[in-house]
Parts: sequence; C-alpha cells; structure tokens
Amino acid sequence: MKRFVILMLMAAGTTYAQNWDTLVDSFFDEAVFPYSPSGAVQDGFHAYDSQLEDLSQATIQKEIAVNRRFEGEFEAFPAARLSPDQQADRDLVLSNIRSGLLSLETIRMWEKDPDQYASTASSSAFVIMSRTFAPADVRLKALIAREKLMPKLFAEGKLNLKNPPKIYTQVAIEQIPGIVSFFQNDVPLAFKEVKDPALTQEFSQTNAVVIKELQTWLSWLKSDLLPRSKGDYRLGADTYSKKLLYDEMVDIPLDRLLEIGYANLRENQQKFRETAKKIDPRKTPQQILDEAEKDHTTADNLLQTFRDTLTGLRAYIVDHHLMTIPSPVMPIVEETPPFARALTSASMDTPGPYETVAKEAYFNVTLPEKTWSAAQTEDWLRSFNRGVVTSTAIHETFPGHYVQFLWGPTAPSKIRKLISAATYTEGWAHYCEQMMIDEGYGGSDLKLRLGQLQDALLRNARFIVGIKLHIGQMTFEQGVDFFVKEGYQTKITGERETRRGTSDATYLYYTLGKLEILKLREDYRKLRGPAFTMEDFHNNFLMQGMPPIKIVRRKMLGNDSPVL
Repeated sequence: MKRFVILMLMAAGTTYAQNWDTLVDSFFDEAVFPYSPSGAVQDGFHAYDSQLEDLSQATIQKEIAVNRRFEGEFEAFPAARLSPDQQADRDLVLSNIRSGLLSLETIRMWEKDPDQYASTASSSAFVIMSRTFAPADVRLKALIAREKLMPKLFAEGKLNLKNPPKIYTQVAIEQIPGIVSFFQNDVPLAFKEVKDPALTQEFSQTNAVVIKELQTWLSWLKSDLLPRSKGDYRLGADTYSKKLLYDEMVDIPLDRLLEIGYANLRENQQKFRETAKKIDPRKTPQQILDEAEKDHTTADNLLQTFRDTLTGLRAYIVDHHLMTIPSPVMPIVEETPPFARALTSASMDTPGPYETVAKEAYFNVTLPEKTWSAAQTEDWLRSFNRGVVTSTAIHETFPGHYVQFLWGPTAPSKIRKLISAATYTEGWAHYCEQMMIDEGYGGSDLKLRLGQLQDALLRNARFIVGIKLHIGQMTFEQGVDFFVKEGYQTKITGERETRRGTSDATYLYYTLGKLEILKLREDYRKLRGPAFTMEDFHNNFLMQGMPPIKIVRRKMLGNDSPVL
C-alpha cells in the first residue's frame, strides 16, 4: 500500500521532497507533540498550552504503537531519492524513534522513577510561566487547564510504579518539599498581575488541589512505595550501549570507551597538578582552589560582573576570529525569577526554534537571598568566584549555548531544529570552556586554567562512573569515592553527582562530545590544510543544527570515519 501511494503521488507530479516534508510534519504532529505537550510549548507550538503529559499505561501503549508505525514509514521511505541532508535527517529521526522506544519499553522510567510524576507537574507549569508568549491571563487559563489534569497524573503514578530503586524513591521524597513550595509561592507570584477575580479564584482552587495532591503523594511515597522500593537502577551493558547508540550515534564498545575516558582523566589530572605547581609550588592544589574561591565580587555587583564578562568574551571571540556571532543582540542578564531559584544557580533561557512572540533570551543568575546570614551569603558568593563566573559565562553564553541558539535558524531542516544530541549541545559548551583558554582568553591567568581543568575532571568522573555504575563494575559508594579521589571534588559533590548518575546514565556526553569535537577539528584541519581557520571550522560546525557528531562529520568531512 505504501509503495502504491508513493507511485500515485509521483504520477500526480508530487516530488519526493514534498512527500518527505509531509512525513516529517506528520511524525511531529502525531508521535511527538501529543505525548510531550510541555516540550511542544517550549519549542513554540502553543496549540498544546492547555494539555498535560499523560503517563497512563493505555497512552504509553498508544505512543509505542505510533512510533512503531513511523519507524516503519521512515525505514520504507526510499533514501536514495533524498538529498544528503535529508538522508542524514532520516538517520537522525530513526535513531530518535528507537531511543524513545527503548526508553518506553525497556528502560521504563515511567514504571520505576517516582520523581517523574511530580517533576512533570512542576515542569509543565514552568514552561507556561517562564516566557511571556501570551498575556498573563491567557497563560493562566492554560495553566489552570493543566492543573486540572494533575490529579490524574499522580493517580497514574500509583498504578504504574512497581519496584523502583530505593535511591529513586529517596530522591523523589527529597524533591517534593521544593515542588510544594514552588506551587505555593512561585506559581502564584508569576501571575500576580492578573486582575480578573473569577480567573484568580479558579486558579486558587486548582492550585490548592495540586498542592494537596503533592502532599498526599509524598505521604504515599514514604509509607507505601519506599518500603517496597528494591529495584535495580543499573541498565546493563546491552541497554546502555543501545541508549548511547540511539541517543548519540556512538557505537564504540564500552571497554574501549572506558579506555578513552581514563586516558583523558589522567591527562587532565597531570595538567591540573602542573598548573597548580606553576601557581605556587609550596601549596597543594586544594589550597590553591580554596584561595581562588575567595576571589569573588559582592552580591550587589554579581549581575554586573557577569554582564562585563559577557561583553569581554564576545569581544574576544570577534577580535580573534574564533567564529561568527550571528546577532549583535546580547542575552538579558537578570536575576533568576523566584519560581526558578530552587532549580538552578545560573541558566540560559532561550526561546524554542518556533517561538514567534517571546523571542528574548535570558541569562539568569541566582543571587543570595536577602534573608540569608552573612555566612550563607559568603558561601554562595564563593561558588561564584572569578573562575566560576568565567567558565559559567563561557558555557552558557559566549561561545556556548547562547551562540548555539543564535545559529539555530541556519539549521537545515525541521528535524535538525527539533531533535538534538547531548554530545553536540553539552559537548560544544564543554569544548568551549577549554577552547577559549587554549586560544588565549584570560592571558596568563593560571587560576582560570585551573578552574577549567577542575570542571573537566568533574566531567571525566561522570564519564567513567556513569558507565561503571550501569554495567555493574562500580557500587554507589565507589562512585562517590571516584569523584572525590580521581575527580578532585568534595564528598558532597561526589554524592550528588553519583546520585545523578543512577538515573542520568549517559551523562558522559559532556566529555564524550568534547573529545568528538576535538577529533573532528583535527580531521577537518588535515582536510583543509593551509585553508583551515578556527572561524571556518566553528561556523561550519554550528550551522548543522544540533545532531550527533557523526552526522556533522559526514557533512564536514564527506565520510563516515570514526568519531573517536
């Protein structure tokens, strides 16, 4: 039947490119947005503003079925009739479908991660609040519609959750008080300008129900789910490898990946020790880091410090021809909105690729609370020392995620605008931290290099711990110890990072992506010879959308040579 339809369309004069575009649109409209309405809103599709993720088993089975159908349709589509970019898009969308199916059918976080339910509720509210894509009263109506669906979400969770890992339930329990506070304080504050009494009264009622549902959910987690939470968070080598293949198009055997990860860890450890010795051979690296943390600005001047840093970074990139920055518009540096302060210390909030109204990009920085003690304020500001301000600004803005956003309109297709790989997005931002220092930013300030290396060691530890946790070669306690001893992190950081690794299994993508980009750069340098420039390389890289590096290599090098 499919071949008959294609032949009929050809006879009618319809081109394969047009049929391809129809298939792509149908995929997003039928298999993606209906099952991720919050993601659709974030991307700029506001027909989904009033909808909420449905995690019922019936809907999950529908999602699996529709993705199976589209997997068959994309496989059957004659790749030979597509352009090279479209062929790459076909590979990308097939990998994306298989990643989703692996998640739904094999990994099954909907069945073993209780945090998914409360976090879905809070994130679905956040995307309505965070950007003014419509007047406040219009967005509040959409939020009310979403809140009315949230009790069903928690009811689905109680039916779905079978035997979660104990650590997942513990994390979910720890998260609930912050989410309750979010709905009690931050959500109402975000809509304080709404004056319609009937609307605000309806919101007050639905919001109160959500808060009660969260409190009931917390009690259920503690009394019912936690005692029977005896599941295993480990994916196992086979599932881990498939996830890496489908998410990032990386098919390197895990033992070889570990060799690569350890080699880069040892290299960064050696550079860290050498840099610390150059700063002061009489002190340990930790003593030098402790001193560096004291080098920070005041709370009143923190936002301006970031603004000045962004200006300097942008100027350095332009003056040294490191890449083209497509727009003169700077991100708006502002204090993190109250409803997001519990979630992040600094972040980029950029509009989705199809957002047409709320186009501003915000670089949010969380300031010390006015109610904090002097000691609390000092601790917070130490975490924003000069080195952290620099690395954070590079990662999030110039030339990291903000520059990625500015290049977004050049992405060659809808698929490239809406499907991304973490090795590209986070790999690029992490690559930029090193690249900027390598290219001379900061001059001879060795403390900036030391801070960059400590961040690199954190990502090195994620690389190794993530794999070893999930293939059964490392216990949780050994993971914590690895972050401390090998990654040069505090124990608190080690515990937090290892907990993250139990659910974010492939958080090796920071280092993996950076290493893939560095290899691509050297291969591109050999290809271009004397014509190679950093600006040319970076511009060609950034115009590809945000797919796995394998697709970028194919475009830039003209072959499928190994990513590492």
